[in-house]
Amino acid sequence: MAETNSSLDARIAQVNQRLKAAKMGLQIERRGEKLNLRGTFPPRPGSLKLKPYQQRLSLGLPATPAGLKQAEQEVKIITAQLIQNTFDWRNYVYGTGWGRLDQMGLAQQIQAFEQHFLTDAGRRGHPTSTQTTWEFGYAPYLRKLEAIAQANPSLSLAEAIYATVRSTDPHTRSRQVCCTALSAFATFLNLELPIELKSFWGSYGASRAQPRELPSDELIVATWNTILNPAWRFVYGIMATYGLRNHEVFFSDYSALTQPGATPTVQVLATTKTGSHEVWPFYPEWVEQFQLREGCLPVVQTDLSKTTLQRIGQLVSVQFRRYDIPFSPYDLRHAWAVRTIHFGLPDTVAARMMGHSVAVHTRTYHQWITRRDQQQAVDSALERSRGNGNRE
Repeated sequence: MAETNSSLDARIAQVNQRLKAAKMGLQIERRGEKLNLRGTFPPRPGSLKLKPYQQRLSLGLPATPAGLKQAEQEVKIITAQLIQNTFDWRNYVYGTGWGRLDQMGLAQQIQAFEQHFLTDAGRRGHPTSTQTTWEFGYAPYLRKLEAIAQANPSLSLAEAIYATVRSTDPHTRSRQVCCTALSAFATFLNLELPIELKSFWGSYGASRAQPRELPSDELIVATWNTILNPAWRFVYGIMATYGLRNHEVFFSDYSALTQPGATPTVQVLATTKTGSHEVWPFYPEWVEQFQLREGCLPVVQTDLSKTTLQRIGQLVSVQFRRYDIPFSPYDLRHAWAVRTIHFGLPDTVAARMMGHSVAVHTRTYHQWITRRDQQQAVDSALERSRGNGNRE
């Protein structure tokens, strides 16, 4: 093997002399059993550098005479791309010895996309949310794409993508998430789709969400009294008072509730879906009524290397069914949001407390104000008007 490597190294040196004489600007090198390129390349995606600098590019080619011949051809192609400013790192996977994306099979392309998705610089601040999004939002539809492509080998990748989208029910969240995941995959591969996948979404969307009958404040209080387990009663009380998502209950700082004289806010930690944000109680009196200062959480696996935010959220839904609670956990969150509208809390503030955008907040919650809510708001406005008239 030593003699073989020595002979190959001599051939590599000869090739590199030709490349240098042709002013290609790139050199071939052997690293173990693979061939790489070394030279000045633009910064990789996510790099903090702004100018081209010396880097290695893995070709995924074997360290053999045949591999060397192919590597020399790759140098010519890449040099031309660098000169024309068309070189794109996305054409190359970031794993050692994998090579060009357009030369891979679908399974390896999906594996490369996963690595790119999980390590993308824009998502580094929320690794747990990124992992959950991949596991439940992207991976299922990419597995479905792979299965459809294997079952229909005559289909091009674009045709397989459209077939995967059509395998989901129209006008559903599943269809929307599928389109989002496969569109991102196509972008990663630099694959131009003749028809944008967004056009397949249909009528599903928050703007078309059906108004729901939210539990009244009286029902929320009465239901709290029916929960026997004090730990799950605490979970319920926190969600009702602060409008937290299911999993956020287990990733929040409750220290302000036990500090004398402190404003009883809850700090949702950065571990959660939308990052850190502080929430105020609505109603404040529920902090005492629901005994939130003395409460403690149930024992739940929160090590995110062993579970996910979604699984933790599902545990809450299971307990709601166990205690025959006549509405869903998210109805408590929605009721909190509508309550802040009645209080006159600015949408920007309420949206920040809920961990989403103002556009999502107004689009989702203002349409859920039922006639009962409108009557309550009218009565409150009239009462304030009468009060102002009396003072005059």
